[in-house]
Amino acid sequence: MSTPTASFAGRTVARVGYGAAQLGRLGDHRAEAVALVRRAVELGVNHVDTAEFYGFGFANAVIREAVRPEDDVVVVTKVGADPNPGGRLPLRMAQRPEQLRASVEDNLRSLGVDRLPVVNLRRLDSGPGLRPEGDQVVDLDDQLAAMITLRDEGKIGAIGLGSVTLDGLRRALPAGIVCVQNAYSLVSRDDEDLLRLCAAEGIAWVPFFPLGGAFPGLPKVAEEPVVHTVAESLGVTPAQVGLAWLLHHAPNVLLIPGTADPGHLEANMAAGEIAFDEATLAVLDAVESRSSEVSLG
Repeated sequence: MSTPTASFAGRTVARVGYGAAQLGRLGDHRAEAVALVRRAVELGVNHVDTAEFYGFGFANAVIREAVRPEDDVVVVTKVGADPNPGGRLPLRMAQRPEQLRASVEDNLRSLGVDRLPVVNLRRLDSGPGLRPEGDQVVDLDDQLAAMITLRDEGKIGAIGLGSVTLDGLRRALPAGIVCVQNAYSLVSRDDEDLLRLCAAEGIAWVPFFPLGGAFPGLPKVAEEPVVHTVAESLGVTPAQVGLAWLLHHAPNVLLIPGTADPGHLEANMAAGEIAFDEATLAVLDAVESRSSEVSLG
């Protein structure tokens, strides 16, 4: 199966990758989880997104077992939050510079590598989710200084940002940002200006919640009647339409849809081959965008 490619952190990657957030659902079925990641690689995935707090380390352990050096996969991880077993939420904020360093070390150990190709600094400035308070309110410049030091030490290869504002990205540009991960989908396009800045600067746009609706109160792509109409006309699923629209919308979009199901994995990869004519694209572009600002605090 062939998928479109793009440049990312000095590498050429398939524009449809794999996000490991849902691997934790297979926590009692490790062999199935390993087989799923292996299948992703077989289908052409060479960009995998993970975090130490996905499944409390389970996702990283599976990727370590499943991904081989000869696969030439760009494994991207993130810092800014740590696992929180037993807590009200499965993660806790870890924004302070010393916590960022500790999180990088944790990811190096759990992935079994000496260097992390890309590490995203997950800020808490925009989109759905937690907002920092107390000692977790940390200046972006202080965080970037820590990330640059880690890059200079060779522990990370490149720096990305997540849940960042337009002004935040502008401040961070001198650090050499290679990607931005913000919540973004056909039905939640708050960050259009941010996406345009990324395109102009050659920065990959890697949307999380690419189909919306991960939290209660967020709009869902699959609930849009026009998406169903387009899907039926093309003989594909509404989810595939939502993913394909993102690829058509901007050339710097890289997708990391997550799943624990092999069938959904293959469907996600196939979305990279869906073509829209101009009329269909115009109909999808006209879908109303609703805010993705939902707090978990």
